[in-house]
Amino acid sequence: MLDTQSLLPAIKITTGPNPTHTILWMHGLGADGNDFVPIVQALDLPPATPIRFLFPHAPIQPVTINGGWKMRAWYDIKHNDLSWQEDETGIRNSQRAITALIEHEIQQGVPAERIVLAGFSQGGAMALQTGLRLPHKLAGIMVLSGYLPLPHHLAREAHSANISTPIFMAHGTQDPVVPIALANTSQQHLREHRHSVEWHEYPMAHAVCDPELADISRWLRKVLQ
Repeated sequence: MLDTQSLLPAIKITTGPNPTHTILWMHGLGADGNDFVPIVQALDLPPATPIRFLFPHAPIQPVTINGGWKMRAWYDIKHNDLSWQEDETGIRNSQRAITALIEHEIQQGVPAERIVLAGFSQGGAMALQTGLRLPHKLAGIMVLSGYLPLPHHLAREAHSANISTPIFMAHGTQDPVVPIALANTSQQHLREHRHSVEWHEYPMAHAVCDPELADISRWLRKVLQ
């Protein structure tokens, strides 16, 4: 059994009693689990499907690119070029922590194939990092304004259980934080390694927009069946 005392703290919202599905949603750099709580009401999901939303809080740690200030972060960022000198140790530590949350959901009675791993920005990067290496097939992986971290390790580390797991990637064409070129390179890399990616672009910056929410709702209805 997992030690629940060591699990990441998380905000839990259920849309009905005895949830049959889980959406585990990671926030971006400097935010916390509260950041995407309002999205639960904005999503058009089947009322007959009881869902547990989990919004975990990343650990507080110094972030080099922000002058070493301590904030909630899934891993350190050292440069504006997010693909340069990645914090592999931090990424893998957060991967283990997120995997523990997934394992706890499975122990709570929600099978992995009914769990969606989602995230925004850094959280989206962690959704890919964790989900593609998980030895249990997930319902889906959702990446909003994010990218694929440690891409050169993917071929060796990706687990066959999630080779066909649907991946939803969405990005703003004017994103100044995570350049759309990096996200595009990420989705191409995923496709080259036989992963199924549904790609969307929107005329926005580093944010979430209404047309994107409509696409997210449609995709979630499909993968949460």
